[in-house]
Amino acid sequence: MHFIPYNSRLEYHKYPFGAVKEETTITFRVILPRYICCRGVDFIIASDDGASTALPMQWERMEGEHEEWWRVEYTPEKKGVYWYRFTAHTDMGDNEIRCISEGFGAINMGGSSWQLTVYDKNFSTPSWVREGVIYQIFPDRFCNSGQKKNGVPGDRILRSDWGGEPMWEPDEKGDINRYDFFGGDFKGIEQKLEYLASLSVKCIYLNPIFEAHSNHRYDTADYERTDPLLGTQKDFVSLCRAAKKLGIRIILDGVFSHTGADSKYFNKNSRYKTTGAYNSKESPYYAWYKFVKWPDDYKGWWGIKILPETNEEQPGYLEYITGEKGILKKWLRLGAWGWRLDVADELPDVFLDRLNRAVKEEKPDAYILGEVWEDATNKMSYGVRRRYLLGGQLDSVMNYPFAEGIINFVETGSAEKFMSAVTEITENYPKPALDTLMNHIGTHDTVRALTRLSGEGAYFEDRRKYSGLRLSEAQRAAGIERLKMAAALQYTLPGVPCLYYGDEAGLEGHRDPFNRACFPWGRENGELTAYYRKLGGIRKEYSSLHDGRFVPVSAAMGCAAYARVGENESIVVISNGNDHEIEYYLQSEWSGLTSLMGGECSENGSRVKIAPMSTAILLKK
Repeated sequence: MHFIPYNSRLEYHKYPFGAVKEETTITFRVILPRYICCRGVDFIIASDDGASTALPMQWERMEGEHEEWWRVEYTPEKKGVYWYRFTAHTDMGDNEIRCISEGFGAINMGGSSWQLTVYDKNFSTPSWVREGVIYQIFPDRFCNSGQKKNGVPGDRILRSDWGGEPMWEPDEKGDINRYDFFGGDFKGIEQKLEYLASLSVKCIYLNPIFEAHSNHRYDTADYERTDPLLGTQKDFVSLCRAAKKLGIRIILDGVFSHTGADSKYFNKNSRYKTTGAYNSKESPYYAWYKFVKWPDDYKGWWGIKILPETNEEQPGYLEYITGEKGILKKWLRLGAWGWRLDVADELPDVFLDRLNRAVKEEKPDAYILGEVWEDATNKMSYGVRRRYLLGGQLDSVMNYPFAEGIINFVETGSAEKFMSAVTEITENYPKPALDTLMNHIGTHDTVRALTRLSGEGAYFEDRRKYSGLRLSEAQRAAGIERLKMAAALQYTLPGVPCLYYGDEAGLEGHRDPFNRACFPWGRENGELTAYYRKLGGIRKEYSSLHDGRFVPVSAAMGCAAYARVGENESIVVISNGNDHEIEYYLQSEWSGLTSLMGGECSENGSRVKIAPMSTAILLKK
């Protein structure tokens, strides 16, 4: 007889499921075959600091003639990431219990220890984030209002051909020293707020808005000023106020691990009147940077000399960013409602602790989102396990594991791998963070979702070879259908869907800068926009999609099914990754469904026909 002794994702093995608050009593149960003559089982749990506790499990009962159930209760007293395992003492010796399976079964990372995430009992995240859609805007390329700008540096390349192909031309050394600007601005965004509201947008995430000399503006020149091409500080305040009237809040991109070399702080190009760190060791900014040998030998972010690294633990820099009169509070007071932190995993704990305290002091329901590409609960950096999501640092993170899981499922049809990727995150993440994850399937850092899902797999090391590449009619049609399939998953998984500007309009594009094209106003794909509008309405209307439990239903043969279970209703999602129609038979507990989008339900709602490469969203009252 085959036994699965322990599956951390089943509640009779571990209750409650997943991450827990401090001081929560957890019940663990293992099931062993009687024939091994088990005399006892030890539950062993350790924290990252090396402290370990061993507890004897109690024999609970027999189940039938062949199973023995052993049980223990454990209450973690403080937050942290813990690792636990079981040792069975039998007539055949002492044996560690190991159990690895595919899909959403028991997984213990290929070893003998399972992860337990314990978070601060007072950890909470802003409820407003969960209620709609996040919309990411690359400001230079969203909408140009035509408003005259003052104080724009004369060395910028200003484009007048909105929608033209972005430039990407390095110099003879391979460096990028000049950028083109299409002139998207705050007033342009304000003009389109009604459009964004029609997509059920509740939060706008803006890529950097501070003065900088690239079109992406990740090379900050002055944290205290908006970039003149975007408009004035007054224009920013106006945008925030107008958005708030429509129930939309704005969060800003905080780039604090580095500045631009061409900035008032470093001033390598002597553009500014200030005495920058590059100009003198007596500069008030000298201690902010990591000089090996002043002035030319310094650490650049990922070795990029135009992006000198900051010392985020330096007291003066900490005060400038997180102090009472610091950058964080200044922009919150002007109308921002949170921060997305660029490369959050490169920011040390002391900086994140101070940042959280400053932001929450100013606006308790502000949203702090971090860029972390891996599982943020067990991420290692700076030689330690990071505590981003345990309370007191980030509210949540950009959800790259879901993004890769969704896209890989659509591309390969592997439902098992998709469900495993999703369930691993739902098991490891604290619920406050899980409910406010930024669920994207493409950003300014990735190939456009439509291009990737179209089957157009060209990859060139030299980005200039992407110039002029366009999807064929057949590739584009296939990509749109697959994008719809992916978007329906994105909008119904735990977390908050994030729509990268223009995806809903059919924008395509390979690697940077081609994934950062201008929004095609007047040339949108209306069918795709309507599809996203309907998805947003479903996401907004049904509370089970805001914070309902995630329940895996099945994952096999190119089909994945799951439910979001709330107090008033459940949403059942069935995604068909096959190139043929399927008929899905529902277990009795899920019968009686009606279709909200996709799928054709039988009269009693116990069977659903689902078209090839599509996702059905179903309602159970």
